Amino acid sequence: MTGRVPVPATKERVPLIEFRQVSKSFGPIHALREVTFAGHGGTVHAVTGENGAGKSTLMKLLAGVQSADAGEIRLSGAPIRFQGAAQAREAGIATVFQELTLLPNLTVAENMFLGREPRAFGIMDRKAMRRMASAALEHIGLGIDPDVTCGDLSVSEQHMVEVAKASVARSDIVIYDEPTAALDGPGVDRLVHLIGEQKRAGKLVFYISHRLDEIFRLCDVTTVLKDGRHVETRPTSELSRESLVSLMVGRELGQMYPPRSAGLKGDLLTVRDYRARVGGSEVSFTLRRGEIVGLAGIEGQGQRDIVRALAGLHHAGDGVASKIGEDGAAVPLSSSAVGNTRQGIGFIPEDRKSEGLFLTLTIEQNIGIGHLRTIPLARAAVIDRKSIGNLMQSMRIRARDSRQLVSSLSGGNQQKVMFGRWMSSGVDLLLVEEPTRGVDVGAKAEIYRLLRDFTDAGGSVLLTTSELTEHLGICDRILVVREGAIVAELDARDATEEIVMTHALGARHETGARA
Repeated sequence: MTGRVPVPATKERVPLIEFRQVSKSFGPIHALREVTFAGHGGTVHAVTGENGAGKSTLMKLLAGVQSADAGEIRLSGAPIRFQGAAQAREAGIATVFQELTLLPNLTVAENMFLGREPRAFGIMDRKAMRRMASAALEHIGLGIDPDVTCGDLSVSEQHMVEVAKASVARSDIVIYDEPTAALDGPGVDRLVHLIGEQKRAGKLVFYISHRLDEIFRLCDVTTVLKDGRHVETRPTSELSRESLVSLMVGRELGQMYPPRSAGLKGDLLTVRDYRARVGGSEVSFTLRRGEIVGLAGIEGQGQRDIVRALAGLHHAGDGVASKIGEDGAAVPLSSSAVGNTRQGIGFIPEDRKSEGLFLTLTIEQNIGIGHLRTIPLARAAVIDRKSIGNLMQSMRIRARDSRQLVSSLSGGNQQKVMFGRWMSSGVDLLLVEEPTRGVDVGAKAEIYRLLRDFTDAGGSVLLTTSELTEHLGICDRILVVREGAIVAELDARDATEEIVMTHALGARHETGARA
């Protein structure tokens, strides 16, 4: 992402949006409590906080999706109270929600102008609609045919269509709710460029995110919410990563990561001359009980292939990967995910919703699935609610009870349910992709604690993450992967971002490394 765009000089700093003592409840749950702050035109304004802090609820009030119970919202000084999202759009408020709102059976152009189609002589002007859609897509650098149905697009492309849809609206206020969560690298670059244009045009951009790097690189002002209350609104330049985390979760950044392993307890997995893909590079490494090992490198260099091959999700090439029992006996891994699960290996994918969780099932059912690897089929329908309830309490899974649908949980709590499935099942090796993707900093700290508790009990973790700071903070060792091969092994205690990236990019750096 590029650097923050300077705030343009303005003669008058009348708030474009002002929240005054805004409150919202859902039954006994207070989502917002007397929130007061203002946003000005020509700024990118971050709204951040832990999951459940009230960020999305507040923006839904502004977007007309929901109504406040108390307080008022002012637009350019005048009180507003929308009777639906259509009124908010008419008032100049555009929203890019985290969840897709596109209709998969309609074309890109039809989705972009749904409900406000251009007309000629009272009839929909499809030619004009396609022309305007094409111009908007080209403007943000998205080479997509406006006549393609949205269901045929990738998730990243669909999210960029959502962005393009908001860009064609005549709006003074644009709300982005976790906009980069599903975008690839080029998509993020296009979004950043568009936000810079919107800011220079004098628009107010509300940017909902818990990604600290994005906030500091892009946002001029930051508002922190916690437990539905306003904590602070301050120029981002006056904040540090440490102070922002402290405002969000009540702890310093240095307290995010638990202490590293005090000692290792023997080998758990040996990988020798192993090709994650047929024709790919050979890798060799060992995992020891009690440690967390990270596969680091530039995205797409083969880290994911290694993890998924070991999990049995795709056929590996040559070489041998063996799990070592406590008696020292080496047993080759199965070629299937089911077989590896029975050998005590759990897998946590990066996309929890499509690959990890059963969204139509309850928390206890999702966690209980992990128990099926050891219990007889005759007992498969029996769920020990008491033990799962105790597990939820120890893992700090915030929910009404274990029978709540997992689809209704926040991202951080959904992620902890996936960890709970394996940590209660008796596995001793976890293969993890992106352990904290899409979760807030408070949930991140809790997930780091869960991983360390798992290894302290004698387990081992092999993980991939796109966050280099996560590798440095949680891992004991870092294996740097480039073009499918492990090019360096680093002690995480001595590693730095510069050292890791030097190896990842192919430049030579000897310090702390064993190639």
